[in-house]
Amino acid sequence: MNLSDLPKAIFLAGPTASGKTDLAVKLVESGPFEIISVDSALVYRGMDIGTAKPDQETLEKAPHRLIDICDPTDAYSAARFRNDALEAMQEIIAFGKIPLLVGGTMLYFKALQFGLSNLPESDRQIRQRLELQLQEHGSAWLFQQLKTVDPAICERLHPNDPQRIMRALEVYEITGEPMSRLQASNGKQQLPYQLSKYVIAPNDRSVLHGRIASRFNSMIEQGFEEEVRNLMTIDGMHENLPSMRSVGYRQMLMYLRGDYSREEMIERGIIATRQLAKRQFTWLRADPEYTWLGGDPVSQIFQNLSRNE
Repeated sequence: MNLSDLPKAIFLAGPTASGKTDLAVKLVESGPFEIISVDSALVYRGMDIGTAKPDQETLEKAPHRLIDICDPTDAYSAARFRNDALEAMQEIIAFGKIPLLVGGTMLYFKALQFGLSNLPESDRQIRQRLELQLQEHGSAWLFQQLKTVDPAICERLHPNDPQRIMRALEVYEITGEPMSRLQASNGKQQLPYQLSKYVIAPNDRSVLHGRIASRFNSMIEQGFEEEVRNLMTIDGMHENLPSMRSVGYRQMLMYLRGDYSREEMIERGIIATRQLAKRQFTWLRADPEYTWLGGDPVSQIFQNLSRNE
């Protein structure tokens, strides 16, 4: 099949607070698009303020798929995202529209476009035991356990990255094989779409930093603290869950625990968000397939689509 015979799809990526949602809504209002969220935090119900989840008015104008699809006590993986996104894309194409994938979780974009290794699904019992070990011994201890069975994967992981460490240990326990070996032995799956990839981001980094600070302070005013307090009353909730390791939530939890003052929590939350944006920039700049949008991004995207007819 020729590339021109494949259905169209668009990636709209960018650092946090870059204006992705506003642009996506404009595209939906003026063209045959439907949004699929590409965000590892927006999948969680009840995490609204700290994730800058689109409000009800926005969602009525431009519905987003893959928002509010699991509880914050659940683990949501890149593999699960890929399956969910592919299913949503097929449905959107069947409706005669173009999938518009919007977000800032770069690993999800990569997983969707290139596929993932055929690793086993998470095992709840093993995961719960590893989480107990994490709480009892800490991330560095788990890292040392992993080093004895998969030293190669440890070269790519940070000792203070418990989620990825636990996943690698879990894969080893389920399969008896190091995760690094399984990843190396599995091929990639190309996304069967005519794909256009765009980035929206301000040229001046100080503009983005200003938006990040303004948005974090706005979250505080909207009741972010109360949101996190309510989340922590849910059965099975604890601070080492993937949902609670999202930027902003970690800092708020440390404030509620008494480790930070209110002012320090706000400062550290803003700094952590800026660091996230820096990592997103680094990832996006390393991918030559992305087009960086300029002054009139809506027109630019439509012009590119028409050229590919």
